[in-house]
Amino acid sequence: MSGAAGPPVVGAAAPALTLPDAHGAQVAVGGPSARPVLLVFVPFAFSRVCTAELTELQAHLPELAGVDVRAVSCDPAPSLRAWAEQDGYTFPLLSDFWPHGAAARAYGVLDEVDGYARRGSFLLDAAGVLRWSVESAAGVARPFAAYREAVAGL
Repeated sequence: MSGAAGPPVVGAAAPALTLPDAHGAQVAVGGPSARPVLLVFVPFAFSRVCTAELTELQAHLPELAGVDVRAVSCDPAPSLRAWAEQDGYTFPLLSDFWPHGAAARAYGVLDEVDGYARRGSFLLDAAGVLRWSVESAAGVARPFAAYREAVAGL
């Protein structure tokens, strides 16, 4: 089910939020930043498709040079920390656990019935303006080529 707000509109300011990373440090998302940000919402830590997507992102980080990758899940920070350590993710995994799904809701990707973030990705420029977004169906991985193309278009 779709969140009531819907995703932010390309060309408009993206929602500005602060979320804890897997170690509890607060990370700003949206608003002005030093570099563009690729914000990748994933439904569940340790799930097959989510793990495949983040593993592919990790393997291709050099192709996204100049962009900060941040993954967001409604899982609690300790689960995200274990997942990052197990699979070697070097980009921040941010917890949208409490208030539950607030970031996913702000970006229009919260499944309000089941309480998880759908597969939505958002590319924000350094000014915090949304430049590109994509949402993938349940169980369907987002292609890395789409990220490469979006980043090249900045």
